[in-house]
Amino acid sequence: MRQVNIQKDLERTPQPHGDAPVSLLLLAILQDFHQQDIAYCFWKSSRSVHSVLIGEGDLDLLVARNDQHRCQSILLAHGLKLFPSVPGRDDPSTLSFLGYDDLTGRLVHVHLHFRLMIGERLLKNIRPPWENAILARAIQHSTFPIRILDPASEALLLMVRGCLELTRRDPVTMRHWATTTHKFAKDREALTSCLDPTALHQLAASLMGEHLAAEIVAAFFDDKPLEHRTILTRHIRAYLAPYRTYGTVEARLRASIAAVRWIAGGLNKDFLHWPRPWSRRAPGGGAIVAIVGVDGSGKSTAVATIGAWLGSEIDVVPMYFGTGDGRPSLLLRPFKMMMPLMTRIFRTRPKGASHGRIDEREPGLAYSTLLMVWAIAVAREKRSKLTAARRGANRGLIVLTDRYPQNEIPSYNDGPLLERIPAAPLWLRRLEASSYVLAERLSPDLVIKLQVTAETAAAREPAMDPAMIRKRIDDLRKLNFAAKRVVTIDAEQPLSEVLRLAKSEIWRLL
Repeated sequence: MRQVNIQKDLERTPQPHGDAPVSLLLLAILQDFHQQDIAYCFWKSSRSVHSVLIGEGDLDLLVARNDQHRCQSILLAHGLKLFPSVPGRDDPSTLSFLGYDDLTGRLVHVHLHFRLMIGERLLKNIRPPWENAILARAIQHSTFPIRILDPASEALLLMVRGCLELTRRDPVTMRHWATTTHKFAKDREALTSCLDPTALHQLAASLMGEHLAAEIVAAFFDDKPLEHRTILTRHIRAYLAPYRTYGTVEARLRASIAAVRWIAGGLNKDFLHWPRPWSRRAPGGGAIVAIVGVDGSGKSTAVATIGAWLGSEIDVVPMYFGTGDGRPSLLLRPFKMMMPLMTRIFRTRPKGASHGRIDEREPGLAYSTLLMVWAIAVAREKRSKLTAARRGANRGLIVLTDRYPQNEIPSYNDGPLLERIPAAPLWLRRLEASSYVLAERLSPDLVIKLQVTAETAAAREPAMDPAMIRKRIDDLRKLNFAAKRVVTIDAEQPLSEVLRLAKSEIWRLL
């Protein structure tokens, strides 16, 4: 019954900014807030309400302290999960809940604030005791079923936040300076037409004093940008100084540390991919998710898309266990650089290879020697990545892998390579096998198999041997990688549906 009512309410809700519908999940939560009389409001820009309700931004809610536990119960009842920040970035005044909207495939982020937190982007150092006054003045949005700031409250917070946030000392603001200043300017422009100067003056006077109220009202209706309000900024900082969490010296030290962490986290996320948390971890610990399939099944596309989807909110480390087009380690890079030359020298490949011209004869001495060196290098790299993946999961990261080592079917992809070399000595086989035994011990928490037909794989990978394609498709059905959960998805479906099913499985794991 509830789902039907929500759908009817959504159909009655206009969509003035495009065709994207309001999230049914968020709408259901807001309905329960209303029914249980939760004192809350969306306390950021009213211009962003639509984009937030379709899941494109965080739903930042100021919630009365007395209602915080009932509010959390509602979120949990709707399937949202509490995601902790890494130590040093957490705050007792805020909580982050994430939910998965299965209809849109989006993650929704409900960010609860039990205290007003203002200041620079990396260090919200000031906690003015204005929550009750702000919540008492909150109003219902004219279009969407959500409580928002009244124009006077929004204008006051806009001026205070602008004066405190628009500083070049903060590297996040500095990096996005043009976008941030433009946003504040557009927010102020949107408020000008509906704001009563008297109401703004009265609210500012009651919260910050008569003299500062006059300055704020004058500055709001002046054309001078907020980032150039040095005198007003100085006066606001002086007035709010008693509400600082940290003194000047400690605040600057903490801001510097936060800046270093932010820079290091960005480098790690985009380039280094070290198994270290930098932002927000998975609740209850991390996990290893392996996406496997024959060549041409869409593994790489799925890993990249899901990594971007999940990585926008929590710490995700991508890991490539293959030896093809993925990113090689420093150990394998020299060998990869030699591959074009080796391909020209050895025009055929031995039995068991998947691409190129396959020769049924036993490999010669030169090829066998090179393959043994390559096999040990690959095994060493996989051992290193397996250890890194498990350590990352232990630290609360989601490790998303393209392929995964296995020793269930030696001739299958991602298995031992020395099976193809009868002349390989036993001690070398054991050395290689130890990495694949480790893969069984450090098994993934979830394996998602992407199954396609032989015709589809052949069309996408024309250089691959058709007989090998059929064999690997059959072998894939038998593999379980010793995982806790194995899910098979028909990758012949449209990509959007394949991704939706994969996202649902990953969300279920978290």
